[in-house]
Amino acid sequence: MVERGAAAPLLRWAEGPAVSPPRAPELQAGGRGCGAGGGGRGAAGPRGRRGPGEPGASEVLLQPGRLEPGDVEEDQVVAVFVVTFDPRSGNMVEWCLPQDIDLEGVEFKSMASGSHKIQSDFIYFRKGPFFGLACFANMPVESELERGARMKSVGILSPSYTLLYRYMHFLENQVRHQLETPGHYSHLAAFYEDKKGVLHAGPGRGGSLPPVYWLPSIHRYMYPEMKITHPAGCMSQFIKFFGEQILILWKFALLRKRILIFSPPPVGVVCYRGTTEKIFEEKRELYDVYVDNQNVRTHHDHLQPLLKINSADREKYRRLNEQRQMLLYSQEVEEDYNPCEEDLFVLFFLEQNNRIFQTLLEVSASQDKTLTAEHARGMGLDPQGDRSFLMDLLEAYGIDVMLVIDNPCCP
Repeated sequence: MVERGAAAPLLRWAEGPAVSPPRAPELQAGGRGCGAGGGGRGAAGPRGRRGPGEPGASEVLLQPGRLEPGDVEEDQVVAVFVVTFDPRSGNMVEWCLPQDIDLEGVEFKSMASGSHKIQSDFIYFRKGPFFGLACFANMPVESELERGARMKSVGILSPSYTLLYRYMHFLENQVRHQLETPGHYSHLAAFYEDKKGVLHAGPGRGGSLPPVYWLPSIHRYMYPEMKITHPAGCMSQFIKFFGEQILILWKFALLRKRILIFSPPPVGVVCYRGTTEKIFEEKRELYDVYVDNQNVRTHHDHLQPLLKINSADREKYRRLNEQRQMLLYSQEVEEDYNPCEEDLFVLFFLEQNNRIFQTLLEVSASQDKTLTAEHARGMGLDPQGDRSFLMDLLEAYGIDVMLVIDNPCCP
């Protein structure tokens, strides 16, 4: 057992308030060694009708999460690790606890390609059923063996996505400590002993991803800087950056299209999930939609019409901005006003999704099963501009309705 040293300032891991989401199913995981295995990169499934186990339209109807009195999100760390860059071998896991946990691919997730060009970064990622946070740092050294630079990342895995941020300062201190005094892991070992969770054994452990419980109401528990440095607080930046094109990305997401976002390091401040590897742009079999800066494009001919912003998209974006301005004004005049921008954005798209799928389900349950232009307008869509989107949506979710949209060229 490793004990916490009283005179070890790096062990003062900062902790914030706990968050209380709906209870998730018990997580299960298994492990192998912590060697530097190959970093395989997965991609989403192919387009088309939903396969076994994929949600249908009725399962897409969502409700915002609620905080239940007495519920406390489980604060556990299931792994802590150090990743280093070796000039001869590349990225590799040099140390981890527990030693038998499967960390294959973490050496690439926690140290992005191109990191040698920057001094520091932080990265949120997912590994199997767990969420990870790693802090990276780059330090010049007078060593020919290390080619003048020492690069490391120190990270953790946890069942909790929302509580990872509580340990960012600790990880930042520890990666600097690892650069200055490599090979000394006692502080990290003490941290793991204090925070470690139990990996429950069971049939098929680690084989499937549990549901992600994410709450709009989590934002009232955030530190102010968490609005920038935690992905859960970046929706407002994401929307402001893409502007009206956010409606295009929303449609592609509803259609379960594989969206690949390219962003060079540092990746921490970008917030949204993507890749730093420009070469993936050439591997078209891995994605349906490619995003580079504010340029959204697709190589599929049948998806080209979805790249055009129509009148309904502009109206939705106008309403979204209007609601945001009203919220900001309310926050100025009412000091105890709780909702924030993140809540507003999430609930806005939640309402859009529910309007669409509720209408489609009602039409599919009717006698004639006819979806008209009036239905499209009621869903907040453009009858002509969103015709292709609606057809793809019906196919993707296997909804049995007949789309009847009047030809705009005819009287």
